[in-house]
Amino acid sequence: MPDSESPSETIGQSGIDPQAVTVSALTRALAAGQLSSVDLVRHYLGQIAARNGDLGAVITTSGDALDQAQAADLARSAGTAAGPLAGIPVLLKDNISADDSPATAGSPALASAAGADAFLVGRLRAAGAIILGKANLSEWANFRSTHSSSGWSTLGGQAVNPRGAGRNPSGSSSGSGVAVAAGLAPLAVGTETDGSIVSPSNSCGVVGVKPTLGLVSRSGIVPISADQDTAGPMARCVADAAVLLGALAGADPADPATEQAAAQPVDYTGFLDPGALDGARIGIWRDGSAAATPATAAVLDAAVALLRASGAVVIDPVHLADANKIGEPEFLALRHEFKTDLNAYLAAVGGEHPMSLAELIEFNSVNADRVLAHFGQEIFEQAEATGGRQDRRCQEARAAARGLARSALDGALAEHRLDAVLALTGSPAWLTDYVLGDHFVFATSSPAAVSGYPAITVPAGSVAGLPVGISLMGPAWSEPRLLALAYAFEQALAGQVRSA
Repeated sequence: MPDSESPSETIGQSGIDPQAVTVSALTRALAAGQLSSVDLVRHYLGQIAARNGDLGAVITTSGDALDQAQAADLARSAGTAAGPLAGIPVLLKDNISADDSPATAGSPALASAAGADAFLVGRLRAAGAIILGKANLSEWANFRSTHSSSGWSTLGGQAVNPRGAGRNPSGSSSGSGVAVAAGLAPLAVGTETDGSIVSPSNSCGVVGVKPTLGLVSRSGIVPISADQDTAGPMARCVADAAVLLGALAGADPADPATEQAAAQPVDYTGFLDPGALDGARIGIWRDGSAAATPATAAVLDAAVALLRASGAVVIDPVHLADANKIGEPEFLALRHEFKTDLNAYLAAVGGEHPMSLAELIEFNSVNADRVLAHFGQEIFEQAEATGGRQDRRCQEARAAARGLARSALDGALAEHRLDAVLALTGSPAWLTDYVLGDHFVFATSSPAAVSGYPAITVPAGSVAGLPVGISLMGPAWSEPRLLALAYAFEQALAGQVRSA
């Protein structure tokens, strides 16, 4: 890692508490000369150097992070600094490619692949952001084994949830969630196919945004399936997530799914309204968390009470028809799509690496003592045995999964004239277990993930000191409304805590 100063109680000489930092506070301190970008980057590099050995959140830091910071400071002194993230460090999940830093997906198989800026990384740089480094992840975005341990990768080791001893951060954007929660970075980018942004955000107690499919480009990201994959923000608060979303979003000629992104807002912070819940119609999906313990269910009850106290019209419960049937056709489709999409990605990436899923399976087998140390590659093998996207069974399964997911959400939204559907995001963090694998109790990400619709998770409470979040889901391109509602909920909850 680059040379860095020791961790400090405040960020540089700004007086900003690292545990309460926001992008707006950092931006003000930078503009006022109370803080330089070099100081800021040194602070976070120091935090990573001191704590990442215990947390496993970061695979690598950018060798030129301090050079990027110095350039940002020079631009600011010259009056040319621009962009909503000018001088602000951002951590990337390591399935996202950047200059001189290949997207490894946590696997040594891609360690020597070529690195070039993904489209979203170019967007971040244009917004003034400093690329701080690469976050650990569940290897191959948790799509290698049916018994995987979330947060573990060969290159990064096991990411550790900072909210509880021995607790798992969930995945697959595990390192991104850990880094933001632990103060190793102010912002991080995650990716999601189904749950991989919102689940670690829930487990680590941060805000996560799973955007509408096509709002953020997938160019330069190791794929699972173009039918569900998206990158999105992970941050300490809704306002920070809104800033980061605006920087990430945009139309990419190389990703046809993003064509409609050109018509979306360029700045989401203007939608943040503390009064947005007043008169909003919110439907409560309880079936998705039916397996919750009484203590976890109580977090949802408290959230519902807060919604009502904030003036929302709450319809409790609402039914998402056949939502429990989404998983089977989804997983069938994903295995077919993964084979085709990953083979195409590998064929297009330069450098030395396996050129197909079949070669990856062979690589893992040859290096089994290291790569398969904790779990196998059953999903890889199942995907390789499929006929890929051209298989009629894939097309039928995708149509069935998408139809079920959209019918479930669209039906509830229309029947009750809802602004959003709200549910618990997931259970509290489980203990990491290499023998039995992940201990999911419940998760509610699938309807939005398979529909391609947006979802935002916000911390809502805790169980035995472990965070639990609520998710707001809405129709395609409803990020402005969902961010407004999430922000209003966050502010109402903060006010409730202060007055307690």
